[in-house]
Parts: sequence; structure tokens; C-alpha cells
Amino acid sequence: MIIAIGSGKGGTGKTTIAVNLAKSLEEKITLLDCDVEEPNAQIFIQGKKIKEEEVSVPIPWVQEELCSECAKCSHICQFNAIVSFNTIPLIFPELCHSCGGCIKICPTQALQEKEYPLGVITTYQKEHITLLEGKLNIGHPMAPPLIKRLKKNISSSILTLIDAPPGTSCPFITTVKKADFVLLVTEPTPFGLNDLQLAVETIRELQIPYGVIINKDLAESNLITNYCEQESIPVLLRIPNNQEIAKIYSQGKILIEEIPLFKQKFVDLINEIKKLTGGK
Repeated sequence: MIIAIGSGKGGTGKTTIAVNLAKSLEEKITLLDCDVEEPNAQIFIQGKKIKEEEVSVPIPWVQEELCSECAKCSHICQFNAIVSFNTIPLIFPELCHSCGGCIKICPTQALQEKEYPLGVITTYQKEHITLLEGKLNIGHPMAPPLIKRLKKNISSSILTLIDAPPGTSCPFITTVKKADFVLLVTEPTPFGLNDLQLAVETIRELQIPYGVIINKDLAESNLITNYCEQESIPVLLRIPNNQEIAKIYSQGKILIEEIPLFKQKFVDLINEIKKLTGGK
């Protein structure tokens, strides 16, 4: 089973949920940190580095002596990664989506592929948890190719938890695709509600089962609860807003290890997800 943990905004507690869920279970777990622009699950897992893999993507380069300056490559590129005004093409590798269209359309075979560094995937091991962390190279604007490479490590025989990037744009959608269930983590604020609504709309379009976790829950606030009731969305877990929990997180510690009563809450969370997904 693949469970993705996402949110409409950053800072809601996705990583808190992901690492505590992984720690609370005793079976083998694969945890993917797909927040590749700012991964932080390893701060809490503290695993031993097993492997590091550099990831690259193919981009075009020009053999100028073969170029006829027809500009066909520029016309076909929908991402403005190639510019040509009937001149030798100028290529912007950061914008290239590696579709290969420009290479196929080039009448003189002046365009060839070369590998362009994208980021690094690091594998860590801690007890029953295998953590795979993707880290996008500084300055590279496109996370989805690295996320796709990271997700190739998913095994159908092992429970996989995915810490998704914040928001509802391409990196988030790439991460949650083909997940069996999505946990949407939110907080009881107007901003939290607004971004939760965006995330719910996105997940509904993808037709993936989902539920909500309210982090920093306030007893006096019904903001998220009322919305979930109106939309028939199950609230699967509430983590109260208190100073002790905030202090545990700020020190890079695991909630279920510092406050053991939360361990059963996360075990119950998995059992509830299994019910909602038909026993997977």
C-alpha cells in the first residue's frame, strides 16, 4: 500500500505525521521524502547512509556545424527551452522537460542529447525504516523528474509512506499519483482551511481516497471540523496545539517516543486507512 502525506501549504506537519507513522509500525517501511526542494525527514529518522545516487536528465545540445538554422526546434518546444530566430538555437537546460521533440524534428540531426545533473537520491536505513531522500540541485526549477525517479523505488510488497511537497502544483500531483490513500494535514486557521480546500479539489480530480489530519488542533475552533462535516471528509487524527509537542518537534525528536500514548493513535490511523481502502 502507498500512503501519501500532503497538504495545501507548508508548515502544517506533513513530516511529523510521516516519520511518526513510520516509527509507530513494526513492519518494513519505505519512506520517500519527495519534498525535494527542502527534505527534512532524515533529521528525525537519523538513519545510516547506505547509498547515494546522482540523478540526471537528458537535454539537447547543438552541433553548430550541422545546424541549418531552420528554427523548427524552437517552434516545437512548448516550454521556451529553445530560442532561435533562424539562428543557431540557444538552449535553456533549466526549462527543458526532456521530451525529445526537438531532436526528432531536427532535419539535419544537429541536436543530440547529453545528461544534465538534476539532484541526488540518498538512501538511509534505520531499524525497519528505509528512507529515500530526494534533493534537487540548487537553482533547478523542476522537481517532478526527480520525484518520478525517487518513486521508482516503491515496492508493491512493502508499505510505502510518501512525504509530499507542499501545495497543489505539479510536484504534489506527481508525488500523489498512483497512491492508494492521501492524508491531508491541515491546521485550524483561515489559511489552513483555504489551502485544504485546494488540496481536496485536487485529490478529488485524481480520484484518490483521502482523509484529513488536524495538526495544532484547537478545542475552541470548529473551522476545519465544520468544513469536513459539510464535505463528508473523514477526520482521522487530531494532534493538539500545545507547547510540549512543539518543543519535541523543534528538537528533532519523535513524538511517539516522547509521548508514548500517541503511538496507538498512529497504529489506529493505519487501521482506519485500511478500512477506508478496502483492507489493503
